Amino acid sequence: MSNLEIITFALGGLTIGSALMVILSQHPVRSVMYLILTFFMISANYILMNAQFIAIVNIIVYAGAIMVLLLFVLMLLNLSKDNEPKSTLSMKLAAILAGGSLMTVLVAAVKDAVVAPITEVSANQQGLVESLGQLLFTKYVLPFEISSILFISAMVGAVLLAKREKQIID
Repeated sequence: MSNLEIITFALGGLTIGSALMVILSQHPVRSVMYLILTFFMISANYILMNAQFIAIVNIIVYAGAIMVLLLFVLMLLNLSKDNEPKSTLSMKLAAILAGGSLMTVLVAAVKDAVVAPITEVSANQQGLVESLGQLLFTKYVLPFEISSILFISAMVGAVLLAKREKQIID
């Protein structure tokens, strides 16, 4: 087993461990902190795959902006056990059923998966900004433009929802 494989498996285990702590943590602020750690671990995996641009964007956008915003919102909400809704037996059964079906789908998907060997990436143009831009605006121009239309429609929808709630309050 090469050093790259050892580092990849160790980093993958740490990523899965921190992602599990997001779910298993009892305190919401700690869950967000573990989620930020998970995003940093994912970025480290991107760097191992020689995708530096995606790693930096992941850190800036997800860990730097969205998760910090979510952390501030959680701190402002001042969540406590008194405000927590009571869970009934039917809600717990529905959660167990949903989790079991998700687990069944995941096992069925992974059952037929083929594990590709880990190979070292050549240091030529793989993962760099120039080659990423070249692919993005030639081969993947249609999905890129469709995603930009989706982002714009989401922003317009958020503005309209915010204005509607403000009008209801006034």
